[in-house]
Amino acid sequence: MEWYHILIIIYVVVINIIAIVVTVKDKQAARHKKWRISEKTLFIIAALSGCITMYITMHLIHHKTQHKRFMIGIPVIFACEIFVCIAILEICR
Repeated sequence: MEWYHILIIIYVVVINIIAIVVTVKDKQAARHKKWRISEKTLFIIAALSGCITMYITMHLIHHKTQHKRFMIGIPVIFACEIFVCIAILEICR
């Protein structure tokens, strides 16, 4: 395994941990009527490859599941990421 593969794996693990933590923190803030994490920030983290764990976490803790913007937007981001990955792999062949 090349060094850059290891960096990619570390990056994906870290961004997904961040996605889980941020989603849970936003849910806790919503419950306690405290300062919330912006939707823009949540979408940015999803777009940085945290979409899978964010989507799963949202369902597990029942957070933002009534918001079509998230329930449609995050899977669309994931589909775009898959498309980009496939395109990059094809270019690198």
